[in-house]
Amino acid sequence: MTDSQSNAQSNAMWGGRFAAGPDAIMEAINASIGFDKRLYAQDIEGSRAHAAMLAAQGILTDKDAHAIREGLLTVLSEIDSGAFDFSATLEDIHMNVEARLKALIGEAAGRLHTARSRNDQVATDFRLWVRDQCDAADAGLVALCRALLAQAEAGADWVMPGFTHLQTAQPVTWGHHMLAYVEMFSRDLGRFRDARARMNECPLGAAALAGTSFPIDREATARALGFDRPMANSLDAVSDRDFALEFLSAASICAVHLSRMAEELVIWASAQFRFVALSDRFSTGSSIMPQKKNPDAAELIRAKIGRILGAQVALFTVMKGLPLAYSKDMQEDKEQVFDAADHLMLALAAMEGMVRDMTANVPALEAAASSGFSTATDLADWLVRELDLPFREAHHVTGALVALAEAKGCDLPDLSLEEMRGVHDGIREDVFGVLGVHNSVASRVSYGGTAPERVREQVVRWKEALG
Repeated sequence: MTDSQSNAQSNAMWGGRFAAGPDAIMEAINASIGFDKRLYAQDIEGSRAHAAMLAAQGILTDKDAHAIREGLLTVLSEIDSGAFDFSATLEDIHMNVEARLKALIGEAAGRLHTARSRNDQVATDFRLWVRDQCDAADAGLVALCRALLAQAEAGADWVMPGFTHLQTAQPVTWGHHMLAYVEMFSRDLGRFRDARARMNECPLGAAALAGTSFPIDREATARALGFDRPMANSLDAVSDRDFALEFLSAASICAVHLSRMAEELVIWASAQFRFVALSDRFSTGSSIMPQKKNPDAAELIRAKIGRILGAQVALFTVMKGLPLAYSKDMQEDKEQVFDAADHLMLALAAMEGMVRDMTANVPALEAAASSGFSTATDLADWLVRELDLPFREAHHVTGALVALAEAKGCDLPDLSLEEMRGVHDGIREDVFGVLGVHNSVASRVSYGGTAPERVREQVVRWKEALG
């Protein structure tokens, strides 16, 4: 295509307002087809709903509506098959589709844009796309939670160390630890579902910014596209990008949770911890060190938060100073959302795979749970409960016993009764019943506690909740 032909094609879309076409620099900065072609399915879906409504309202003839409907299906098929030729001179997906439709059906294609602007068209397309991503995130999070529940159920009574400051704190169960992530990811699930419900209003029919004088039926197009209702204010309809910001906010929090779990898997898979073995499907080797098995999938998930959070900051920055209604700045609303969604879905799938495939090293977990004086709190609680000591005094006595055990190079259960009585003469033989890690976790029966019976109850609750 020559420059003059290209300019002529561009001018034909814009109409008679401009005598000359854009130069190469303007064309390059103005075009969005390189990325917004991802909206093609949503664009065609919205156009089909709009055409059907125009026909139902008598704004389009049935003949033109039929030609438009069939032509759009042909365009969809061409794009799906890879046969469609996208043109940067036509700027965006909307003009590319319309130009191809005109080539297929002639002048009837020009009637499709009646009572519609690119402003409400792109707002509708993008909202439909983000809504689909909320559904994809929903499915990914449910699958991940189910994988975590399977681990929790299998390891409801496996003991492991619970940490604060990455120092051994108290024994917990493997199942309890897995359920902590179910809680976290279920909140993410709730955020995506809330965001989806809030965004499920239809901008189509708002036109450029003020609505239209044509007798359109916005309720019909909203229903046809699966929206709950049309948006109530035409200015807001074309200028709102809260739905994308909210999606990125939910994605950022979810990515933080994925990163936190990935960090634990990296630590747990190390030779120093040996808490888990990750499958070969989610690990790689070293080009020089044959013994290495690197948790690369977890490390890459851990890094995804950078680009997802960056996308959120980028879109907030684009939107922060825009007056109503539409500004061209808003063309910069899509690439970062596309990128963030792609990487979030990939991270969710990879984490689900790792969780399903990982194998807990139960002996190593129990050995670690028994180290580091992890039952010191159980001892302090026993002193309060059995000897009626104030907790602060019990804390002091327990600290002295820990210091004694540390000096002897042993753990608390290895101290003799006589040695314990040397610190406090009220200690009895039955104190040893609370010092084992299995006794410790079994005693934590408060709601939300780590006791195996509580873990199993929560597994049942979550299985029912997730369906």
